[in-house]
Amino acid sequence: MSDSQIIVTVSGVDKVGIVAKVTSVMAQYEVNIEDIKQTLMQGHFVMFMLGNIEKSKFSFKEIKEALVTAGKELGMEVWVQRKEIFDNMHNI
Repeated sequence: MSDSQIIVTVSGVDKVGIVAKVTSVMAQYEVNIEDIKQTLMQGHFVMFMLGNIEKSKFSFKEIKEALVTAGKELGMEVWVQRKEIFDNMHNI
């Protein structure tokens, strides 16, 4: 299942509209959000999302580019990785 799952990480100075912007792009690109975690540490916003692109008609590359662009518009850092790659990077 992890070949269709992606990890989206968003980080930057907190402001209104971050979650709305990122999740609306995910909806537009037919990414199902399976889990979401966010925190605010001394004004710094961090969000992790687990998404599923199995039913999306868009490629991983198209989805990644759209999310990174949304992050730039927000002044946020956005990273998008396939979950299987993410998992392998964090195994010792």
